[in-house]
Amino acid sequence: MSRLRLLSAAALLAVATSASATSFVVTTDATVGALGATSDATSDVSSSFKDDKIVRAARDDAASFVASQGQIRGVQLEAALQHIRQQVPQLRASSDMQLAQTILTL
Repeated sequence: MSRLRLLSAAALLAVATSASATSFVVTTDATVGALGATSDATSDVSSSFKDDKIVRAARDDAASFVASQGQIRGVQLEAALQHIRQQVPQLRASSDMQLAQTILTL
C-alpha cells in the first residue's frame, strides 16, 4: 500500500510540474506576442508620423506629459493623440503614455 501511495504522489507531482510548465509557456507566449504587437504598432507610428505636423508640434507637450507621469496634458498632445488614433485604428487601445513616449522617439 505504501508503494502505491508513493507512486501516486510521484505521478501527481509529474502532472503538476507539467501543468505548471505548460502554463508558464502559454503566459510567456502571450506576453511576447503582446510586446511584439506593441513594438510593431510603435514602429508603424514612428514611420507614419515622422513628418506629420500635428504630431511633431506635440513633442513638448508629450515630454511634459511623460515627465509628470500623466499629470500635465497639453492641448497639442491631446490633438496629436486623437489624430494618431484616427489615422491608425489599431492604436486606439494604446495608452496615452505609450503614444506620448512614441511621439518623443520621432
